[in-house]
Amino acid sequence: MSKKEKIKGVAARYWKKAQDGRVVCELCPRKCRMKPGQRGLCYVRAADDKGDLVLTTYGRSSGFAVDPVEKKPLYHFLPGTPVLSFGTAGCNLTCKFCQNWHISKASREDVVQRIASPQTIVRMAQATGSRSVAFTYNDPVIFLEYAVDTARACHAAGLKTIAVTAGYICEEPRKEFFAHMDAANIDLKGFTEDFYHRLATGKLAPVLDTLRHVKHETDCWLEITTLLIPGQNDSEDEIRAMSAWIAEYLGPEVPLHFSAFYPTWRMQDVPPTPPETVKQARRWAMDEGLRYVYTGNIPDAEGQNTYCHACGQVLIGRAGYDLTSWNLDDAGRCKACGTPCAGVFEPQPGTWGARFMPVDPEAFSIHETG
Repeated sequence: MSKKEKIKGVAARYWKKAQDGRVVCELCPRKCRMKPGQRGLCYVRAADDKGDLVLTTYGRSSGFAVDPVEKKPLYHFLPGTPVLSFGTAGCNLTCKFCQNWHISKASREDVVQRIASPQTIVRMAQATGSRSVAFTYNDPVIFLEYAVDTARACHAAGLKTIAVTAGYICEEPRKEFFAHMDAANIDLKGFTEDFYHRLATGKLAPVLDTLRHVKHETDCWLEITTLLIPGQNDSEDEIRAMSAWIAEYLGPEVPLHFSAFYPTWRMQDVPPTPPETVKQARRWAMDEGLRYVYTGNIPDAEGQNTYCHACGQVLIGRAGYDLTSWNLDDAGRCKACGTPCAGVFEPQPGTWGARFMPVDPEAFSIHETG
């Protein structure tokens, strides 16, 4: 157990050497300090035996599948289309309520890894009819180098890219990462520093900085998700304050998804979120001026649909991940009153529905050289 680990990986960016010889990772606000052979909290960024920072999961995925873009969740970005989704391992937050803990809390050696280069991922997306590729399951900011290279390959092939992330990243890597993303769903876990400190050992302020950056400094389409946990982040005061902040600093057109919590990971003693709590949160958020607010993980027909904020017409009807109606014209405007709906739309929606299709990268792998 005392034997120093042999760290292998590809060269990582955003780090420096401290005066004591340790590597200081500058990707996220944690600023992990590592001696040779040590890993950061995320587990996948580590100091090799030369004292250089490397990414240990480049080209190694924890799973590939084609599923609906609505599952990210993204309700205003190419509705109805299929997306090739994948992640790696590890995470730079320690959320006690993590819904994907078996991946995000795992080391590279603990999970089934499939080898896939950026070019292989492009071939997989093209062969499956996917319109986009999503970096998800665990937080893609920690595998920035892999995600950016894959995004470049996707764009060269005419594919869109999606980041599903908690937005816990420093300023300079934030600029690079989101410059290569066409859409993002950012997890705003709560709206107090206390919540982030107690339940995620993180900070709220960097996430708010990320939200502002994505909205105002990039062309990346933005949606937000908040998992409501009973007694932790579901009070009227907090939800109203968060919604008012979104409306003022990001704009009323940014979609917000409230999702119900179910006992998992290290919060199995907390009861599930009552459906009425999620529905009430939606009403409070809309009271604060947000136009597109949705409910998730509960049966709620009203909270799934997209409505025209001007006349109330159902613009996009949904039943789960299936689209049931479409009342946008070719320019993305309400057919009833002509008011534009914020989002990235095509004249006709996709027809992928709720299908989930696992994909094996080995079937698309070609041994590249150079």
